[in-house]
Amino acid sequence: MAGGAGETGGRKVDVIGNAVLIVVDIQGGDVPHEESRSEIAYMGGRESRTARVERLIDDCRAAAVPVVFIQEVHKPSLVDIGRELDGAEGPHCVEGWPETELAPHIRPRPEEFLIRKRRYSAFFGTELEIVLKAYKADTVLLIGGLTDVCVHYTAVDAHQHDYHVKVLTDCVGGSSREAHDAALNAIAYLQRDALVTAADVTAWLDARRGA
Repeated sequence: MAGGAGETGGRKVDVIGNAVLIVVDIQGGDVPHEESRSEIAYMGGRESRTARVERLIDDCRAAAVPVVFIQEVHKPSLVDIGRELDGAEGPHCVEGWPETELAPHIRPRPEEFLIRKRRYSAFFGTELEIVLKAYKADTVLLIGGLTDVCVHYTAVDAHQHDYHVKVLTDCVGGSSREAHDAALNAIAYLQRDALVTAADVTAWLDARRGA
């Protein structure tokens, strides 16, 4: 997992060219987890990540780094869910369910893109590539969940589209701690400098604003 100085300071991060922050599937509306119908397990710590994610989004906006929001949505008939029910997951992200809505602390602005997807990767069958080209992106910063599913597959597709990838290890959560760690290791295998922390990126943003 990435190094760094925690919440008080970050190490120097080499962000190449133009960066875009991609907020992957931070959903759930205001429905308590124990009352949600979405049958997806996730590791603990979501509450502690919330404030960190909020600050990061605000910091990116202040530094003129575009923010793109991703939301997984499926029709109530599940006609568009494909093979997603063949594994450990049950029905999830169903259109019309309150828990499918973005989390309350995730508030896209009118000028920002909210991209809805039907598969795990934010690139698959969406306009994300068009949006990234519009922003002339070279590097994507990834936060959200799940680390081992949608974040991982989005990172792989970004890699295969020749973007530099930075996954903020303390702003993502997996279906379990073991799955989270394994996914981060797999991402680091593709790009050796891919794993960073929120503090690392905040230090880069501070330097960018001061340049």
